[in-house]
Amino acid sequence: MSNPIDRYDVGPRMSEMAVYNGVAYLAGQVAEDGSQGIEGQTAQVLAAIDKLLARAGSDKSRILRAQIFLVDLADFAAMNGVWEKWVAAGHTPPRATVQAALARPEWKIEIVVTAAV
Repeated sequence: MSNPIDRYDVGPRMSEMAVYNGVAYLAGQVAEDGSQGIEGQTAQVLAAIDKLLARAGSDKSRILRAQIFLVDLADFAAMNGVWEKWVAAGHTPPRATVQAALARPEWKIEIVVTAAV
């Protein structure tokens, strides 16, 4: 039998994170407070990623890949300002940023990461 899959915050539709074979796969993280601007929402999302990675025994220096979804590409520079202050120097992961409609109109950003544990 293969290694077990550990799932965190399992709901009827999805889990917030699954860990398998030393890799943490996070669900897309969005802001709790959608009334904030792009900087505030980005900071909230990155804090949520930090918390999930810590629960798995990992951290932002071990991110293998990041996928960023922005509603408005005009927010790209402001989002990058928050990201660049947060990301671990010397450990910047491969990343893609795309424009996308998100599930709730108040959300400006969603980030998905995969990280080594």
